[in-house]
Amino acid sequence: MHTVTVSPKYQVVIPKIIRDALRLRPGQKMMVIEYDGRIELIPDRDISELKGFLKGINTEFVREDDRV
Repeated sequence: MHTVTVSPKYQVVIPKIIRDALRLRPGQKMMVIEYDGRIELIPDRDISELKGFLKGINTEFVREDDRV
């Protein structure tokens, strides 16, 4: 776990290890959500980056009759 400090302008710096792991880049947009007393930053991904992220998902399941 990493600790950051909120600046007088309410800014924080995302630690390098986190930036690298999430492949964040300067100028990238992020969604900011308050959830259960905490702040979550969710990177806004370009649609082309999402290509193939469901590869290997199990599609073998029984559908309800009214969902076909």
